[in-house]
Amino acid sequence: MYHCRLQFYVIGQPCRMFERIKEMPPLEHFSHEWTESEKLQDDLAAEADVIFADLQNQNAREALQSLVLAKKKEGELIVCITQEQRNHLPDDLREVKDIWICPMPEEEAGFRFQRLQQEYKMSKDFWQTSHYFETTINGVPNLVWYKDKNGIHKKVNNSFCKTVNKTRQQVEGRGHAYIWDVEHDDPACIESEREVMETGKTCVSEEIIETGAGKRTLMTYKSPLYDLDGSVMGTAGVAIDVTQERAYEKEIMHKNQTLEKIFTTIDCGVIRHTIDGTRVLSINQAALKILGYESKEEMMDDGFAMVAETVVDEDKVKLRKCMKSLEKEGDIVSTEYRVRHKDGEILHIMGNVRLLEEDGELIYQRFLLDCTAQKLEEKENENGEKEMVEVEPAKDMVKINKRPVSLSDIHPLWTKHPNDCSDEDYQDFYRKVFLDYKEPLFWIHLNM
Repeated sequence: MYHCRLQFYVIGQPCRMFERIKEMPPLEHFSHEWTESEKLQDDLAAEADVIFADLQNQNAREALQSLVLAKKKEGELIVCITQEQRNHLPDDLREVKDIWICPMPEEEAGFRFQRLQQEYKMSKDFWQTSHYFETTINGVPNLVWYKDKNGIHKKVNNSFCKTVNKTRQQVEGRGHAYIWDVEHDDPACIESEREVMETGKTCVSEEIIETGAGKRTLMTYKSPLYDLDGSVMGTAGVAIDVTQERAYEKEIMHKNQTLEKIFTTIDCGVIRHTIDGTRVLSINQAALKILGYESKEEMMDDGFAMVAETVVDEDKVKLRKCMKSLEKEGDIVSTEYRVRHKDGEILHIMGNVRLLEEDGELIYQRFLLDCTAQKLEEKENENGEKEMVEVEPAKDMVKINKRPVSLSDIHPLWTKHPNDCSDEDYQDFYRKVFLDYKEPLFWIHLNM
């Protein structure tokens, strides 16, 4: 993927040896550019990646000193000298990449130049691999680390440093206790790494570790690192900090338990079923009691078909028509109907149905409220006996496509805490939303 342009600078008289290496093609990912001069030119030397200097007719020691001063820091220097000049070079040749003894056969010069190219390619391939590696581990949110067999961190990524609030220089070369600001190394961490090195297999576990800032929950993946001779030399680890996720899970579980308790204990019946009525997705005990059943199985066996079999026959058609009038998700309809229990008792039900979509399927969510006490009133008949009579006619169904909410209400009820709401607030809210002059039978305010 990378491309490397190598700048070569040849100093000295033209010769066939240099012509031979200039004719050699560059390796993959490389291109060559050549400059030449008979004498050293500082500006060309400062730009060159590789300098070939023919010093055969010069004072090799003095010329070498000038070349070292002129080349750039990372530039490579190759000098061509005679065997006699070799004895007059300085002892310190750290700045010299190679010494070519002349005269040199063209084949040998070609061989040496090819080796030089291969060394460059190896170093650039290594750079690319290191660049890929560093970019990858420092670009992910997960913690990444490498440890030796004694648990000393040899390398960590940026996310690791951010999590422990320390720099890479502070972390690398240190153990667990110092890094996580605790007195002792974590036993669970030590045990999991021991298992990885002994079995030679990746170990996946959820570890709760103590830190100076409290407990953290990490989902860790640890694998063995192998030395050149095949023996285990340490471990590589990747961890996902799931502390917040586990806290969310506990909170959601608590809220679900609260909702489930409310669902199963409130007097209002709740039932959810498919629009064809073949499957009842959920029903609470209050709904079963209102409909006159002990269990969902008993209700289904009795012949549930969108409505329960205990609904009075003349009200079944109205109730089914009521539900089928809902056309799109979110539509709501309210109606009243009657239920006859096995003992002959008749209950008056206030029903509310909403059309919802769940997992790509339309369903009915229904609320049932026993309003028998509000519908009947005790009166004295002609014989002087008291009896229960219906005091108001059944209300026609009312379909609500969209609840009207006052646009001028800048502090709606659902934004307030239940402790800040009065009974009058709930009653006013009910009248505005449902356009009903009567008072609501009950209300629930869930502050989740």
